[in-house]
Amino acid sequence: MGLHRVVEPAGVLPQAAWRLDADPRIAPNEVRIRVERLNLDAASFRQLAQKHDGDGAKVRAEVLEIVSARGKMQNPVTGSGGMLIGTVEEAGRRSPLGLAVGDRVATLVSLTLTPLAILDGLARWDGRSEQVPCDGYAILFARSIAAVLPADLHPELALAVLDVCGAPALTARVVAEQVARRERAGDGSPVTVAVIGGAGKSGSLSLAAARRAGAGRTVGVVPVAAERDALVAAGLASVVALADARDPVGVSSAVTTALGGPADVTVVCVDVPGCEHGAVLATADGGTVIFFSMATSFAAAALGAEGLAADVTMLVGNGYVPGHAELALGLVRSEPGVRGLFASRLAAD
Repeated sequence: MGLHRVVEPAGVLPQAAWRLDADPRIAPNEVRIRVERLNLDAASFRQLAQKHDGDGAKVRAEVLEIVSARGKMQNPVTGSGGMLIGTVEEAGRRSPLGLAVGDRVATLVSLTLTPLAILDGLARWDGRSEQVPCDGYAILFARSIAAVLPADLHPELALAVLDVCGAPALTARVVAEQVARRERAGDGSPVTVAVIGGAGKSGSLSLAAARRAGAGRTVGVVPVAAERDALVAAGLASVVALADARDPVGVSSAVTTALGGPADVTVVCVDVPGCEHGAVLATADGGTVIFFSMATSFAAAALGAEGLAADVTMLVGNGYVPGHAELALGLVRSEPGVRGLFASRLAAD
């Protein structure tokens, strides 16, 4: 679990640690990765960009400062990090990850718990995109997760997909459970799904996964006309609705109008704070809300649901579901709409 890498405070797991030891010498059950690209999570990058008014040089300097001070990439405001791709440089003889020297891999664990050192000063990054060209190294533990990069996808596309692969996997599981429950009860009504932030990376994958899992009707909620038009063209949602995710009444109205009532499953995939109450209002009693944004406030979600007397189950997407990488990559390969949205986002970055 990497406990021996925790410098301070003592006794916590690496994710909760303030500082990790990023010594390149590995233990017998560790793996060292030569890093070629970081992918900062959306909430972290947005916070840094807003803090520095879009000044890429200042964003780059702060990322370097965080990694130097903490031995990992963990935004002190959002608490989140991201993931990386690179090549296995050394694998300990007792590592259970099944990785070999020379494998090109993407880490499927957060940078917030991954010992990391940057060696090039991020000289090839302008500080204006989530994907960060980088020369450095990172350490994986026995309980870490990594996937060998697929040969048929560009590494930047694979990194973007694997960064959010937990979202479609958990969405598919929850929707399939709802569908099965209704079938057992003899209830023929369709399971409805709302995805707030449906045109983004995790949102587009979640819409595709919900449909594959048996959702009868889906709505993608987006904030601006350009995203609405892109999501309509992608053909991933039954309906696309415009609403600001921070406007609870607006989100609820948009979802209920589109679906003819509140959603059975609501998935939150936006990277801004203040979206909890709209998701709760948009979900039917007995339904489920899945929060995938690192900007989610547990207190706001729990107390908001209590104050609204909302009988909903709320899940925090933890980024890991067995088979999540394969499911997400499969959706990108087989769903042109998903692949098109990812390509557009990468081109814009």
